[in-house]
Amino acid sequence: MRKALPIGVENFEDMVKSDYYYVDKTLFIKELLDLKGKVNLFTRPRRFGKTLNLSMFRYFFEDTGDLTRNEQYRKLFQGMKIMEAKESYTNQMGAYPVFELTLKSAKQEDYDVAYYMIQTAIATEFERHRRVMEGGKESLSLREYEQYIAIAEGQAEEKVIRNSLQLFCQCMYKITGKNTAILIDEYDVPLENAYFKGFYDEMIDFIRSLFESALKTNEHLQFAVITGCLRVSKESIFTGLNHLNIISVLDKNYSEYFGFTEQEVLKMMKYYGAESRFATMKEWYDGYTFGNTEVYNPWSVLKFLYDLQSDVQAFPRPYWVNTSSNDIVKDLIGRADRETKMQIEMLLDGGTLDIQVHEEVTYEDMHGSGENLWNFLYFTGYLTKESEYFKESSIFLRARIPNIEVKTIYQNTIMRWFKELVKKEDFHDLYQAMEAGDAQRMTDILGSQLFQTISFYDSAENFCHGFLTGILSQSENYLVKSNRESGNGRSDIMVKSPSLRGRSFVLGVKVSESIDDLEKDARKAVQQIYDKKYMEELRTEGYKKIDCYGVSFYRKDCEVCFEKRIG
Repeated sequence: MRKALPIGVENFEDMVKSDYYYVDKTLFIKELLDLKGKVNLFTRPRRFGKTLNLSMFRYFFEDTGDLTRNEQYRKLFQGMKIMEAKESYTNQMGAYPVFELTLKSAKQEDYDVAYYMIQTAIATEFERHRRVMEGGKESLSLREYEQYIAIAEGQAEEKVIRNSLQLFCQCMYKITGKNTAILIDEYDVPLENAYFKGFYDEMIDFIRSLFESALKTNEHLQFAVITGCLRVSKESIFTGLNHLNIISVLDKNYSEYFGFTEQEVLKMMKYYGAESRFATMKEWYDGYTFGNTEVYNPWSVLKFLYDLQSDVQAFPRPYWVNTSSNDIVKDLIGRADRETKMQIEMLLDGGTLDIQVHEEVTYEDMHGSGENLWNFLYFTGYLTKESEYFKESSIFLRARIPNIEVKTIYQNTIMRWFKELVKKEDFHDLYQAMEAGDAQRMTDILGSQLFQTISFYDSAENFCHGFLTGILSQSENYLVKSNRESGNGRSDIMVKSPSLRGRSFVLGVKVSESIDDLEKDARKAVQQIYDKKYMEELRTEGYKKIDCYGVSFYRKDCEVCFEKRIG
């Protein structure tokens, strides 16, 4: 039997003991030790293996205070690459108390609930080490013991929670004589969420004080590893932390430890007998460049492989879209001015955009300039680096959309935004023109809407069909049926009155290869309706008044053709 695919498995012990397929990233431990950083911040997009890597660190470094348990942890690494490293590395196994904290659960509607979730996560970790603490409590002062118990039981005041990580390290040092390794996962989730929910100032004040006590003035810290999606400004969150070492997607070191390399993907696909679909896997989920390393989106690779297990001809899908709210992309599109819309269209058409790198930004800076917003999209995985260059003492990137999956996320977000936008519009004039057979008026109205929206040209037929359907669906007096959505492969739209005595229309859609072909293609679209008898469905239903329109599109221009025929 083949190993199970580890979809959603983020605990290293579970990964190994349950015999999931594991892409061995354990040499990351060696690289971390070589780094010798006191506080290390690794920024990568969501779902690129950050949580699993931190869990791996915990099981490697943690001294549980129980020799049997420590030996069980050591066995997890048998046969893995780290065990082939020098003794100076393997001697670090089971060497320190480890405090592992994830802030993922802090994505909440208001500050009180978000704070409660962080407090609960801290309390859980204090409780996990309670046996060690109780075994050595005589080494602690009464105040330290009482505060530890209050935190573990969820009864501590916020001012105590703000100092909790430093307190933990202090207590563990007094009991074990060892400094603590701190692992903090997704540190920026509460900040991103608070920005969009409107309590950013409160949350950043809390996170800043939590980090300062743990990372800045903590003499009992062995090392810290922090992960997140963005490098939030050093001045606002890591104030005075001079020993902070930041490893972003631009860094050439450690780049192969987040995401899957092509060799790893090929090996996995061969193992599951799906190598025939490698070309599809590559065009959909490859395309990221971390440092100089080409990597695939690991979440999407695993999800696609899972679908291929039941059907080797399964269609690829944008799996990554379901892993976060995509609020940044929504915000970009919702706020886009004319220039930004043109830049998005250029990217969707396979082009690149030159941006100056600004690594130290805050969420409040997002709309300070277009450069800031593009930087957010780059560091969160919605853009990737094609090349980089140095100019006027600054780093510049030539950025592009990584792959089809991410392009699909943009396109779907644009269409949802467009549908919300047209709901606010009154298209009474368009329907009047359609009822009157006024093709020129229809051309003018549709052209005006095209100018305002964000178009994508590489799958122009999908865009144009969705664009026209979205506008026509706003009428309260007509029902709209899209045959494309019915799955029969026809690119026409039917519009009909609820009453069989009312009006009905068939619209054929064409995408032209040049602006000079618009009029000719619009006429072809009408002719195709008649040639293929697309009106027969309406006639069979009982409609008597049926008009046919051809609509052709080329980028931001369109042409409507109407021919009145008898019979």
